[in-house]
Amino acid sequence: MQKKIIECVPNFSEGRNMEIIRQITDVIEAVDGVKLLDVDPGAATNRTVVTFVGEPEPVMEAAFLATQKAADLIDMRGHHGEHPRSGATDVCPFIPIANVTMEECVQYARTVAKRIGEELGIPVYCYEEAAFTQERRNLAYCRTGEYEGIQKKLQEECWKPDFGPAEFNERVARTGITNVGARDFLVAINYNLNTTSTRRANAIAFDVREKGRKMREGGKLTGKVLLDENGEERWLPGTLKGCKAIGWYIDEYGIAQVSMNVTNITTTPVHVAFDEVCAKAHARGIRVTGAEIVGLIPKKVLVEAGKYYLAKQQRSAGIAEEEIIKIAVKSMGLDDLKPFNPREKVIEYMLEDSAAEGAPKKLVDFTCRGFALETASESPAPGGGSISAYAGALGAALGTMVANLSGHKPGWDDKWKYFSDWAEQGQTIVSELLYLVDEDTAAFNRIMACFGMPKDTPEEKAARSAALQEATIYATQVPLRTMKAACSAFPLIEAMAKEGNPNSVSDAGVGALSIRTAVQGAYLNVKINAAGIKDRTIADAILAEAAEIATLTDAKEKEILEVVNAVIG
Repeated sequence: MQKKIIECVPNFSEGRNMEIIRQITDVIEAVDGVKLLDVDPGAATNRTVVTFVGEPEPVMEAAFLATQKAADLIDMRGHHGEHPRSGATDVCPFIPIANVTMEECVQYARTVAKRIGEELGIPVYCYEEAAFTQERRNLAYCRTGEYEGIQKKLQEECWKPDFGPAEFNERVARTGITNVGARDFLVAINYNLNTTSTRRANAIAFDVREKGRKMREGGKLTGKVLLDENGEERWLPGTLKGCKAIGWYIDEYGIAQVSMNVTNITTTPVHVAFDEVCAKAHARGIRVTGAEIVGLIPKKVLVEAGKYYLAKQQRSAGIAEEEIIKIAVKSMGLDDLKPFNPREKVIEYMLEDSAAEGAPKKLVDFTCRGFALETASESPAPGGGSISAYAGALGAALGTMVANLSGHKPGWDDKWKYFSDWAEQGQTIVSELLYLVDEDTAAFNRIMACFGMPKDTPEEKAARSAALQEATIYATQVPLRTMKAACSAFPLIEAMAKEGNPNSVSDAGVGALSIRTAVQGAYLNVKINAAGIKDRTIADAILAEAAEIATLTDAKEKEILEVVNAVIG
């Protein structure tokens, strides 16, 4: 199962005392499952921006503890800086990164906000997507009056906090007000231009940024600024929603750039912004030679871009994730100025690499030869369950291969989307089964760990027995999951046998055979593990479901092989 990953970017009202900053970040790093990515202090602003990521629960805990520590260390009564602020922990936004919806992040934000208000006695306003009212969606509105205006604000009913005390007591005088929100990920990207003109770069920036440019008489740059009926300056909006941009010249590269913040990657995906900047630059006789990603990005930014450009080429998106990302990098010229390494720029990859440090090597990371030799060793794992999952992954991969070959077959260009959709389904199944290769071994190791638990007292025996039963149930559910995942590949393989490239029909046939092996092999593991489950109601339910899948599998394999053999003729 893919992990849910969120990012938290709290801003603390201290940018000069590094010892205070260190104590706050130490609290964050001490939370298991959290990865601290960046600490950016500013002396002039007297403010530090901290970025960390992880699964929701540990990130929420780290955010709360960091707010608590900041409240202990920072006294807002003596704070001064150039940046607007209202509290020791001024803002604390939660951002969806992977396998998490914005709605979920809203709940995470409000949960933390409630804890900060109730447990720490700090007034909290929820902003952006987490706001309870339309006005408070705007962070600047929530910070009206900044810290100095808090005492007066809290006396007004309309400024009652969403959580925490509505009075300016000694505690609040010290901590100020914290703003907790949920927002989309902000991507900072610079577009490289084949010009040295800052003026031309700014013109392109004004064309695309949401704010646009001031309207002038005659549409001329030097014309008088037009005013509306209220005497306010009139603006001509740009073409990209949720984007801020300016033009500048970079001495290091000797070129001008359009520097952009994409503040809503859902409304305006990065690849859409790239194409629009290219179009506006072209209209002005300028070419975008590439782009530069500043900071880190979620994986979906590159995956969505890669699939977008593959679709424009009428090519299948049902290929390996690494290949999709390579297409994105080359399409947007992310390696134009310097090498672009996704392992150093993508948040999910950084988390994976961090978790892998010192961890045992995964089975799926072995070479084919290494996997076979590891299986043949005297170690009981990997065993039949992992082998079954791998056989299923190979079967689904063969079906996916036929889909990709068919979508690229000369004369079949009008069918590329049909085969691409099948290939994408196949890649999802392959990923699930590859995960189960290691998960089956992990489930076996969990059982073995139970045998090492103490059993000297009745309490220890009871705890050992309960843990063993829980592990045994899980070790039975994992191969059942393998059966389900493998069986779900049959529609793909059947479609490829009937409608795919006839020259690859034998590959579809081998895929069907591999899927049957996976299902029946996993079924054996279900049965042998279910024998150790004491609760027969649970065991019988699992066995009944497994038996049904096994019966269906035999029938589907027979049907597909009949089609395959008929085509081979």
